[in-house]
Amino acid sequence: MIQQPIIRCSNTAKDLPQFLQTLSYDGLFVLTDDNTKQFCLPCIEAIPEIQTAKKFHIPAGDEHKNLQTLSSVLEFLSQNGANRKSLLINLGGGMLTDLGGFAASVFKRGIRFINIPTTLLGAVDAAIGGKTGVNFNGLKNEIGVFAPAVAVLIDSNFFRTLDRTNLLSGYAEMLKHALLDSPSALNRILHFNLENIDYQQLNDLLFESVLVKEQIVEKDPAEQGIRKALNLGHTFGHAFESLSHELKRPVPHGYAVAWGLVCELFLSFVKFGFDKKILSKIIYFVKENYGVFPFSCNQYERLYELMQHDKKNETENINFTLLRAAGEVEINQTADRKEIDEVLDFYLF
Repeated sequence: MIQQPIIRCSNTAKDLPQFLQTLSYDGLFVLTDDNTKQFCLPCIEAIPEIQTAKKFHIPAGDEHKNLQTLSSVLEFLSQNGANRKSLLINLGGGMLTDLGGFAASVFKRGIRFINIPTTLLGAVDAAIGGKTGVNFNGLKNEIGVFAPAVAVLIDSNFFRTLDRTNLLSGYAEMLKHALLDSPSALNRILHFNLENIDYQQLNDLLFESVLVKEQIVEKDPAEQGIRKALNLGHTFGHAFESLSHELKRPVPHGYAVAWGLVCELFLSFVKFGFDKKILSKIIYFVKENYGVFPFSCNQYERLYELMQHDKKNETENINFTLLRAAGEVEINQTADRKEIDEVLDFYLF
């Protein structure tokens, strides 16, 4: 798998055309959603290449990250003369870059694409690392492929428009990366002022976080080994997220990950003696900023069923990434039903 350059932009309207001039392509296409068409496309639409590009927008929201929306994007590309030398720009959050990247990767067996993430979550997680896909049968990212973007252009100016919920959703992935990195990185994330945001400092923390993920992905692009570390918090988190959609009370991805981190760090404490004081700090931080996920003992069975569909599982037990300490990762760890119920008990009580 080729590496994907991550370009730190100060002004996308200037940096994007400079990058496009380095590429040879036949036909430029731009994918947005309802929100990014209104709020983000105007930031780049004065660029001559964007003015002549063919544009398509899809509905916003993770509930539209499905085969039906994917089909509409493929139909747009086909009807507008896209060919194997065409280039697709995905301008949006994680849902859009996942879906747009997947569309590009399968259209005519693959065309090139650029990701321009417009949310903190998209910048720190979905747009980087080459994972693409859509949800299927109520399961997160059930269908997809590894396909890296030609480049990822990150401009933190887009994040100034985010509401607190979307900002916190991305920050949960930054918390995860800090846990994978080091105690000092974790300390910086836990002590950043989320009430009075310094966007320059946030931008610096973001690129520290991006570098953590980039270094892991370069070592293991196809997730055969250490890249599984990036799933920390996601086994429980994806189950919480999927259940929330079933209950018609959908929660943001990052919130589900934050709650999943609490569960999986407790499991790390049980299995590897993860520091109880740090666990308590994480629990306090998550409760203060993300609240708690509302579920009951009656839903343990369904949560377990959802975890059984996790792509990391290789046995009848559920696979986890756990920590001995911040920066000390243990991949391919398993827990049985009894242990998972004990974690859910801890979370609830």
